[in-house]
Amino acid sequence: MQNARLKDYLHLHFLVFIAGFTAILGKEISAGATAIVWYRMAIAAVLMFVYIKIIKLNIKVSKGAIIKFSLAGVIIALHWITFFESIKQSNISIALAMFSSGAFFASFIEPIFFKRRVLLYEIGFGLIVILGVFLITSSELKYINGIILGLLSALFSTLFAVINGRFIEKYNSTVISFYEFISGVIFLSLFIHFSGIHFNKDFFTLPQMDWVYILILASVCTAYAFIGAVEVMRYISPFTVILTYNLEPIYGIILALFLFPETEQMSSQFYLGATLIILMVLLDAILKNNKARKRKKMPVNN
Repeated sequence: MQNARLKDYLHLHFLVFIAGFTAILGKEISAGATAIVWYRMAIAAVLMFVYIKIIKLNIKVSKGAIIKFSLAGVIIALHWITFFESIKQSNISIALAMFSSGAFFASFIEPIFFKRRVLLYEIGFGLIVILGVFLITSSELKYINGIILGLLSALFSTLFAVINGRFIEKYNSTVISFYEFISGVIFLSLFIHFSGIHFNKDFFTLPQMDWVYILILASVCTAYAFIGAVEVMRYISPFTVILTYNLEPIYGIILALFLFPETEQMSSQFYLGATLIILMVLLDAILKNNKARKRKKMPVNN
């Protein structure tokens, strides 16, 4: 890994800012959550295909791998749908605070996929996360639908991240994402057709600003953000990247407070709960990094 420069760290924080800005776009787009995700994945898949052609990347994989990628694509589609619907049912602050609870789900999902024991401190962190969620729920009961959807979004996001963690051991990340986008579009297309929404004139007739926001969401917040994240990891350690991305809810909530003060101003109990959740996420990442460093320093017995 090459030495990171100031511009690399600035680029990383810009990518996290973009991730937080995704929630802002979700609030501004008038289309339903399912339509937003369909457009996002369809346009991002096209842009990713263009990128693949430019760099001349071989995307041939086995049928078994495509089936696995397709399952992950359905999961990420469900994550985005529940995330955007959480925003529409409540607000950005609720959706992002609940999204942060993914660390709690990871403490139980990761041991299953990676066949390791559940760590005691992860259980402790999980209990504090539950306390944070309880504080938010009890103070913002009017947003209960958004809270439930936000928790589901966090669960799908964690499941997707863990599955992708296994894929990345064998396959190129660009190839993985391309097939996931394609499968997500196919899944959503079938869902839209059989759910009664249908691809009719109304589906493709959106306000002009919706088109602008959707294009930004698909190009800058999805295709560019993915490519940028891969590029920045050439210079900055994976731990720093992961830890910085955990700041996404903070960036997003601050942005929401600045742009929509009339709907995003929450109770003090909400901010206490959100702070507890985000702190546990950051502490979990720091502890895992320290353990990884200690393992590397341990002498190997031949």
